[in-house]
Amino acid sequence: MKMRYDEKADALYLRLDDSEIVESEEVQPGIVLDFNSENQVVGIAVLDVKRRVPKADPTQLKFEVA
Repeated sequence: MKMRYDEKADALYLRLDDSEIVESEEVQPGIVLDFNSENQVVGIAVLDVKRRVPKADPTQLKFEVA
């Protein structure tokens, strides 16, 4: 699993595995899911992160396991 924040685009991307992306779908404005050939979600993009969460600092991401 990989997580990347693009400061210029203000976009956060979570890649769940390395399988080939065959389709993408914007499921809500600014939320895009990437699907593989088995129709599994393999990536999630969140656009306009600073507007959606103004108090968050996306350059300081924390990962928690529960």
